[in-house]
Amino acid sequence: MDFIYLKTENIAGLQQKYTQSGGVRPFGLSTLIVGFDPYSRVPSLYQTDPSGTFSAWKANATGRNSNSIREFLEKNFKETSGQETVKLAIRALLEVVESGGKNIEVAVMTREESGLRQLEEGEIDAIVAEIEAEKAAAEAAKKGPQKET
Repeated sequence: MDFIYLKTENIAGLQQKYTQSGGVRPFGLSTLIVGFDPYSRVPSLYQTDPSGTFSAWKANATGRNSNSIREFLEKNFKETSGQETVKLAIRALLEVVESGGKNIEVAVMTREESGLRQLEEGEIDAIVAEIEAEKAAAEAAKKGPQKET
């Protein structure tokens, strides 16, 4: 059993306990728990819900518009490098965010000791520009060559 699984099981158990206990308010939120097992160094992603159930995922989202993002991830997820995974996450968020990269924050977790790094706004803007250029190129390719008259 990996370390992240055990921590997730503990948190889900606490959520479940509060759901069934009288006189206490249940937790009203879902959580995404991500990490690397300290022994195997294998990444894990779990989601818990207020009832105390939990499940493992390869990619997931929670909150408003999470169903749209989850559908996008199900269609487009592939095992890729770290940078391609970040790009996929931003592409998924752009499906539901109106103002491009302005309302997107991204943190990247790695196996290294420092572990978690928040992407700078400029890094996100560069990835958004790359995604938009790819979309424009794909649309131009669909239209085919323009005929001059």
